[in-house]
Amino acid sequence: MTDRHGSLSIHSDNIFPVIKKWLYSDHDIFYRELVSNGCDAITKLKKLDMMGEYELPADYKAEIRIEVNPEAKTLSITDNGLGMTADEVEEYINQIAFSGANDFLEKYKDKANDDQIIGHFGLGFYSAFMVADEVHIDTLSWQEGASAVHWECDGGTEFSMKDGDKEGVGTKITLFLNEDCLEFANEYRAREVLEKYCSFMPMPIYLNKANAETEYETIDADDKRDTDTVVETIIEEAKTEEKENENGEKEIVEVSPRKEKLKIVKRPVPLNDTAPLWAKAPSDCTEEEYKAFYRKVFMDYKEPLFWIHLNMDYPFNLKGILYFPKINTEYDSIEGTIKLYNNQVFVADNIKEVIPEFLMLLKGVIDCPDLPLNVSRSALQNDGFVKKISDYITKKVADKLSGMCKTDKEAYETYWDDISPFIKFGCLKDEKFCDKINDYILFKDINDKYLTLPEWLKPAEENASEEPQESDAADTDSEEEKDDRSIIYYVTDRNQQGQYIRMFKEQGMNAVILDHNIDTSFISQLERRNEAYKFMRIDADLTESLKEEASEEELKSAADTLSELFHKALENDKLSVKAEKLKDAGIASVITRSEEGRRMQDMMKMYAMGGMGMDASMFGADQTLTLNIVHPLVQHLLAHPDSEHAFDFCAQLYDLAMLGNQPLAPEAMAKFIERSNRLMLLLAGE
Repeated sequence: MTDRHGSLSIHSDNIFPVIKKWLYSDHDIFYRELVSNGCDAITKLKKLDMMGEYELPADYKAEIRIEVNPEAKTLSITDNGLGMTADEVEEYINQIAFSGANDFLEKYKDKANDDQIIGHFGLGFYSAFMVADEVHIDTLSWQEGASAVHWECDGGTEFSMKDGDKEGVGTKITLFLNEDCLEFANEYRAREVLEKYCSFMPMPIYLNKANAETEYETIDADDKRDTDTVVETIIEEAKTEEKENENGEKEIVEVSPRKEKLKIVKRPVPLNDTAPLWAKAPSDCTEEEYKAFYRKVFMDYKEPLFWIHLNMDYPFNLKGILYFPKINTEYDSIEGTIKLYNNQVFVADNIKEVIPEFLMLLKGVIDCPDLPLNVSRSALQNDGFVKKISDYITKKVADKLSGMCKTDKEAYETYWDDISPFIKFGCLKDEKFCDKINDYILFKDINDKYLTLPEWLKPAEENASEEPQESDAADTDSEEEKDDRSIIYYVTDRNQQGQYIRMFKEQGMNAVILDHNIDTSFISQLERRNEAYKFMRIDADLTESLKEEASEEELKSAADTLSELFHKALENDKLSVKAEKLKDAGIASVITRSEEGRRMQDMMKMYAMGGMGMDASMFGADQTLTLNIVHPLVQHLLAHPDSEHAFDFCAQLYDLAMLGNQPLAPEAMAKFIERSNRLMLLLAGE
């Protein structure tokens, strides 16, 4: 071929600078594109061999070799794929926007309809000019009688092409890096980028530094391969020790036999894993392999709780592994990583169109060759198709969780505290997921037993079917308990609400533990979706089960006296004061707050509305102080309302009740401590 010079055939005058500078958001992505093209070329050559159009050499080993040369400011990427003829260089390189892969598939579509080609020459190749001032191609086609081709371009629209001197079928691309991108000729930076994008590409990838000192390793002679270069034979003589035998006599015993070892030039080790775990059938993967893969990919040495292996061939091809890490922290600070691949080529982390938002809390890999990527493989097209992929992933996660609950509830329970924020977040974000998982949400009760919602509601349904009787949850003075819905009591802080828990346990009552930040929103959603029940915090009211029978006259008289006294003592006439006869005589006072009022206050905190003049005092009317008329201290106040210490007793009873409901404010706590000291001095007779 005579030397040839010409202009690149570009369909628009300004497309080349767009390709060069703006097609890819990250400049390091050129490594992915050029290595993918090499994998593509090797895949094509193997297809030709399989179809009998070409015969691979007996010792053929597919590989892509990357050499960095920081001194020369170059790097090269070499594959032993099918290479190109001068005509193909003309078509696939000089005429930008033609796709070699598409043409190849079109030609062999009847013979290779299951082909999975990654990438293509054309636009992907031109990503090299984002980092290089000049690019050379040396290539030799697989076709019989083909001549090597050398191509050069300095990043403008001019190129030169002539006969080359490449030996061996394949393509070598050499980049002469610009001054701003010399980092990519650094071996460690190159390794970092290759591990980011190419860790699981389907062909072995090797990286070396030009002119680097030869490295050596020592192996057993029996492990020698034909490709090893032996530098030296090393003999390790047998090792012996003097030991005492069973007769008490000392003798020389061989503890290590004579060994022959070889010093060889260090074998190259590929950077990537060409057969990632997700590509295998789930039945062929061991538990240790799943854990090792997790540690390797996510650098997380805490073991995952469990995982889901996705493996689907129809109506689209999708494989992957989703891991459930320990996520029992505040849900809004959890950061997961789901890596998206296209035919083992890394595309991006956490693409929200493919991965439902709530699954972003997980860690995993998803490989979908059918993803409709745009030309730079960095964004998605065809929203309808992508939505189907997203729905499938959601369904598989829901199926895994519900299946585990059905078949291995004991294991499911051990994971629950860790995965419950994830599941609840999923229910809030995805209605379909919530529909599937609704009956498999667990609730841990105050006895540390786990129940699903149907299991929890079953006793209430059984009680409702019996003869009508006064409900334990009925209180004629409470708006909430005129509600016909089943009441599910819950605890948000086992320590803070310990007094209420003790009262419930003594009366054989139960409540669920809901102590995560997400639970306020979660139970509100459950109530909207399920009209048959209502959640109430354990301190929202006192049920009839906690009270003894008492005459209305007795309670009204006590309530009138105590209300007047406490309003004066606390200087708070908005406080609702009630008198009751509680079964637990050891309890003097209890604070309750309406569920609606407390949820409103929680919502205020969540949305940081405190700075807008809205504070807890707005909800004082929702707060009720219940005094136990059988407790000696309350009886003393009823008998001596004008006592000089009555106000201190009132304030102390109120603060003690508040401490069982929520922490005291700093000023209130200071007064409580001062008052406690004063009352103890009174008790001591000082």
